[in-house]
Amino acid sequence: MTPRFHWFLPTTGDRRALIGGGHSVPAGVGRPGERPGTADRIRPPDIDYLAQIARSAEQLGFEAVLTPTGTWCEDAWLVTAALLRETSRLKFLVAFRPGFVSPTLAAQMAATYQRISGGRLLLNVVTGGESAEQRRFGDHLPHADRYARTGEFLSVVRGAWTGEPYDFKGEHYHVEGAVVPRPPDPLPEIYFGGSSPAAGPVAARHTDVYLTWGEPPDQVAEKIEWIRGLAAGHGRSPRFGIRLHTISRDTSEAAWAEARRLLDGVDPAHIDKAQEALAASDSVGQRRMRALHESYRAGDRAAGSERALEIHPNLWAGVGLVRGGAGTALVGSHAEVADRIEEYAALGIEEFILSGYPHLEEAYWFGEGVIPELSRRAAARAAATRGDGADWEDDR
Repeated sequence: MTPRFHWFLPTTGDRRALIGGGHSVPAGVGRPGERPGTADRIRPPDIDYLAQIARSAEQLGFEAVLTPTGTWCEDAWLVTAALLRETSRLKFLVAFRPGFVSPTLAAQMAATYQRISGGRLLLNVVTGGESAEQRRFGDHLPHADRYARTGEFLSVVRGAWTGEPYDFKGEHYHVEGAVVPRPPDPLPEIYFGGSSPAAGPVAARHTDVYLTWGEPPDQVAEKIEWIRGLAAGHGRSPRFGIRLHTISRDTSEAAWAEARRLLDGVDPAHIDKAQEALAASDSVGQRRMRALHESYRAGDRAAGSERALEIHPNLWAGVGLVRGGAGTALVGSHAEVADRIEEYAALGIEEFILSGYPHLEEAYWFGEGVIPELSRRAAARAAATRGDGADWEDDR
């Protein structure tokens, strides 16, 4: 199994820090860039900078880039459509929220996008875990009901893609004759994540790739087993992916020094404020992320304490102190990060959606350090299987 790697487009802005340009800013913490005296360090999410990241990701061998959705993000559909002409092979994993648009319209949008892009659309369905965020867009459904709506939404989308008029009547949607002018070819793959009991059945029935945030391997293995079991009941076998940040360097010491720099750049008061906001989340996944650094929050934050946030070898929970959503990073030398990639891959993780601060530079660290390391290992294993060494000796 060859891992597939994807990168991230920071459509809220970017910088060499964990705050001020980060994604999923918690409610009550403030918009990216509001910290006094730091505006000159922030890279606005203008199309030229995002195009630079997209072209770099394509050049480095990433298959796709995840483009987020949310209050502080530029619109994912519009941004990625503009970047199609800036790239030739790169796919765009477009995040969007069901309930904010008609499922028939979403099916049409995806079909059009797939045609004009030459098949480069992937869809990341974000049910929504933050009630305050949902209410900004006029959505007042409770958490579990949002997942039920997502299931109905995806039923209509897939029905419309068949090319035949599709009727559906459920609790949240009632459509008659839903159809698109031409079915997309290939069908956009659907990526979906959720840790709550309400999320599992939706993933089992609809997702092509089930996503988890970067939890320790034993917890990831439990999730994979959970979704596999549910999906088997529907005769389906989804793939699995993981969302992580990365800090990969030529040496382990250099990587951990960068982790310390990021942590030292965050005011403890900002951590407290962010954690207070994140604690109010009704997202099960967010609660699981917060639990990963619970002992750190309750303990000493002395200098050098970045290693206190290492919750598994080379898995660092420091990002989640101030960022909602994915809150862990792979930290270490290129070889160590490759070890962790292989550890997750052995569990069944096939796709890795990665990011780093700042996103342009970290794409190069991973793309020029870890990807070649994994390729060398794969080539060595293939050569050993073929017995190339013994054959070479015999040929002499």
